[in-house]
Amino acid sequence: QVQLVESGGGLVQAGGSLRLSCAVSGRTFSGYVMGWFRQAPGKKRDFVAAIRWSGGFTYYPDSVKGRFTISRDNAKNTVYLQMNSLKPEDTAAYYCAAKLALGSRWEDNYDYWGQGTQVTVSA
Repeated sequence: QVQLVESGGGLVQAGGSLRLSCAVSGRTFSGYVMGWFRQAPGKKRDFVAAIRWSGGFTYYPDSVKGRFTISRDNAKNTVYLQMNSLKPEDTAAYYCAAKLALGSRWEDNYDYWGQGTQVTVSA
């Protein structure tokens, strides 16, 4: 049973930082891509970052490039999202996701999802 459990969300002022964690279990993730997505109320889900577990290759959309950093800790089976210079528009529920690295676009075709963690950025 694959499980993804996010943590680390909270309330932060604009310009501040948060680090989200995603603890993964249930299988070996070496052949997987791990992603972070976010969804604000009334808006579509947006892709935020992804990392290939084996090799550590990363990808970001322009909206967060230079502010967010995705990483993984093999020993802890955990994926992180370091978020700096946060803006009120970053407010959303953040979700961790996983998929096999089969050549699809970084932001597409995720099979497993966590329950989400809320990030609120005040002005």
